[in-house]
Amino acid sequence: MANCDETIAKLYEYLDRELSPAERREVEGHLALCPPCREHFRFEYNVLSLIGKRCRETAAPPELVARVRKMCERAPSDP
Repeated sequence: MANCDETIAKLYEYLDRELSPAERREVEGHLALCPPCREHFRFEYNVLSLIGKRCRETAAPPELVARVRKMCERAPSDP
């Protein structure tokens, strides 16, 4: 079972769904048993949810979208 430091270190990867299934179960197991880490998780989850919601409400200016698309077209592609 992971300790608090290990769990907090993996929290963002957990929230971004970047952990392996085994790591995810380990974090979830710790969160189920540790109220302070669970509270930390809830706070971070709520912050990311709020940022995601606000970002969806605000569209990028069309000029910026066009510039980014041009830059992407000119960027070398990885092999």
